[in-house]
This record gives sequence, C-alpha cells and structure tokens, in this order.
Amino acid sequence: MDEIALFLMQQMEEEEYEEEEDLYGGAAVAAAFITSSVEEARRIRAERRQPNRLYLRRPQLIANPRVRTPWQALYESRNDRAYITTMGFDVATFDYILDAGFEYAWLATPIPRSDVSSEGNPRPGTRSLDAPSALGLLLHYLNSTMREVSLQQAFAIISSTCSRYITFGLQILNTILRHIEEAKIKFPRREEDFQELNDLIIARHPRLTGAFASIDGLKLAVQTSDDEEIENATFNGWLQEHFISSVLVFSLKGSIFVVFFTLLCSI
Repeated sequence: MDEIALFLMQQMEEEEYEEEEDLYGGAAVAAAFITSSVEEARRIRAERRQPNRLYLRRPQLIANPRVRTPWQALYESRNDRAYITTMGFDVATFDYILDAGFEYAWLATPIPRSDVSSEGNPRPGTRSLDAPSALGLLLHYLNSTMREVSLQQAFAIISSTCSRYITFGLQILNTILRHIEEAKIKFPRREEDFQELNDLIIARHPRLTGAFASIDGLKLAVQTSDDEEIENATFNGWLQEHFISSVLVFSLKGSIFVVFFTLLCSI
C-alpha cells in the first residue's frame, strides 16, 4: 500500500513539473514572438520613412568640399554662359557681388548656431565652403528649382550644413545687395529718363506714347505659414496651394522698377 501511495505522489510531482516546464516554455515563446514583432515593426517603419529621407550623408559625398567638386569645376571655368545658366549672373557680376562686401561678411561674421556663442570669433578656415562657394550655393538655390540633395552633390556638403549656409548666406546677400546702387529697385526720377524709356517703347509700338514700363504677374510657391493671417493671405483657392502673388514693373532695359507682393508690401 505504501508503495502505491509513493508511486502516485511521484506521478503527481512529475506532472506538476511538466506543467511548469510547459508554462515557462510558452512564456519564452511568447516573449520571443513579441520581441521579433517589435523588431519587425521597427524595420517596416524605417523602410516606410526611407523614401522621405532625401538627403545624403558624408560617405556618399566627395570627401573635401573645397577640392574637385562639380561646383569647383564650374567656378574655375570662368565661363559666362555656364555662370548665367546656373546662377543667373555672368562672371563679372559674380565677382562684383563678391567684392562688394559678400566675401568680407562671410569671413567676418560668425554663423549662428545653438551650440556656439554669437559673440565668438568667426572661424572661416573651418567652414566647408569659402566665400565664392557660399555665394555660388546661394545663387544656385535662388536661380533654379533643384532639390537640396542636388545642391549637396554639387557642393559636397551634408544636409544640415547646406540648410544652415543658405539661411545664413541669404541674410548677408540681402544686406549687400541693398547697398549696391545697381541692384536697387526704384523708379526713374528725371524726366529725360522717362523719355528715354518711352522712346524705346515707341520704336516698337509707335502708338504707346507716354508709356515707360511693362507690368506682369508672378506666383511664387511658399510653405504653409503657422500664422493664420499669413496663411489665409497666401492661400490660392483655385489651385489649392499657397503662393505669394507678386506684380513686377520693369523697363525695356531689363531693370525692375518695383515689386508688389500679396502681403501688402513693396520693394
């Protein structure tokens, strides 16, 4: 009788042990499945985000932004046609803007950064681009609709550097152009200037006496503003997009007299 009782107790202990093993084994399988699912979800999310990551990293770019880049080849060609095609200015005008203060401002002004004091000394030698290259970057950006990744390739700079240099450089360029007499947008002041412009028009259209300029409109695509008033002012209901609608007044000599924008401002 005792032997039977002992046998039954051993059987019960073995069954309990097997149940515990099954329980732990199931928990381990479940944990492995959950871990695998999480990793797979991360991989899928990364793949979905990948098409939107339209930038290049340093290993995919030319090692030195100042040596043998596509931009350097263009700059050193000193070819008017190439300069006008890519930047909108000939060689002489490019050099004129550079010498009018852009190069000095680029070298003497610290680039604003959140991790660097704005009162610190500039370190132009550590920048990826020198002054001519920075001006070239800005003019490429302003003169074309090329994506930023194309600018990265041409100038061999990473995305964050490209964005920072464009933002910083545009501030310098705007300041410099405002002090260049030939770059100022203004109406003629003397009567003989008006007459000269009218003579150019009459030579082509004899009946247009008294006219001195032409006018045209242009829609410039912009990002959606966080400011509700600006967002409403720039929204085009017909096209369902945001634009700055502008009106340009220009002479037959090719100069622009005045520009009016949607936001009730003029230059």
